[in-house]
Amino acid sequence: SSPTILGLPLIVVAMFLPWVLIPNPTSKWMTNRLSTLQIWLVHKFIKQLMLPLNTSGHKWALMFVSLMMFIMTLNILGMLPYIFTPTTQLSLNLGLAIPLWLSTVLIGLRNQPTSTFGHLLPEG
Repeated sequence: SSPTILGLPLIVVAMFLPWVLIPNPTSKWMTNRLSTLQIWLVHKFIKQLMLPLNTSGHKWALMFVSLMMFIMTLNILGMLPYIFTPTTQLSLNLGLAIPLWLSTVLIGLRNQPTSTFGHLLPEG
């Protein structure tokens, strides 16, 4: 049986804890240094990711950025002592990876079927 706290599985608590720890500025006029640094970091990350992409790739990039930020905050939790990172569980990784991979394959099959089948074959 999985560990629970107040009837809630601890994996759920560990997944939502990073968003509780990230401060959300209530006022746009008065922000502190931490929230300004976080906003600047996210904007730089998105800008660097969007730079080499054409406009059709931008819709995938935002989903990719949010997934990477989510995984990064979950992994940063593991830096605290005695805290188990939820990304070490295969079920969480598969739950995040399979829908993303399957959606790219299905959209590729719809738009460019021959190129998509070529990606499914081994190189050589």
